[in-house]
Amino acid sequence: MADLAASDLKTIYPQPAPRVIAKARPEIDAYAKKFIGMSPFCVLATSGSDGSVDASPRGGNPGFIHVVSPTQLLMPDRSGNNRIDSFKNIVEGSGFVQLIFFVPGVDETLRVGGRGKLSADPDLLASMEEFGKLPRAALSISVHEAYFHCGKALMRAKLWSPDAQVERTVLPSIGEVIYDQTKLGEAESQAIIEARYKTQL
Repeated sequence: MADLAASDLKTIYPQPAPRVIAKARPEIDAYAKKFIGMSPFCVLATSGSDGSVDASPRGGNPGFIHVVSPTQLLMPDRSGNNRIDSFKNIVEGSGFVQLIFFVPGVDETLRVGGRGKLSADPDLLASMEEFGKLPRAALSISVHEAYFHCGKALMRAKLWSPDAQVERTVLPSIGEVIYDQTKLGEAESQAIIEARYKTQL
């Protein structure tokens, strides 16, 4: 299998339509603001100083990421695995971030790009309480670009279709998987893990 070069891409893909280029906006407009306000989930991508890339899921109540202004977003950091790969990339790497926002039932997604900075200011964190807890840090994103993706990818995936949902029992619990992979900790059942999740949101 031969790897493609940059020059090969032009022979495979036509130029994007002018509207595809023009839809990228330099700030959060009214449509993007409404979409972010309805979104309970996004994926945050960052890049490290060594060129590595991290993408991690983020979630909360709809609108958990705050639109402070057309050029600033605020994201609270909730309890996780403490690897903080994203945050290390932001403070040690380029600082550039990309977000893709999802709204359940809507096939279109919203991409937002910009540069991130971290804060642990007590007053800021106090304003972002959710699930009865304060975030440990907040990510401020200076927005450089925002645009909507068409819904074809999610339509192909049937992401929101009830017929496409799988029973959780088709896979071992994550506790069982990680125990098998590492032989560390315990092989906890899905019921135990879900009960603990609910106390750690």
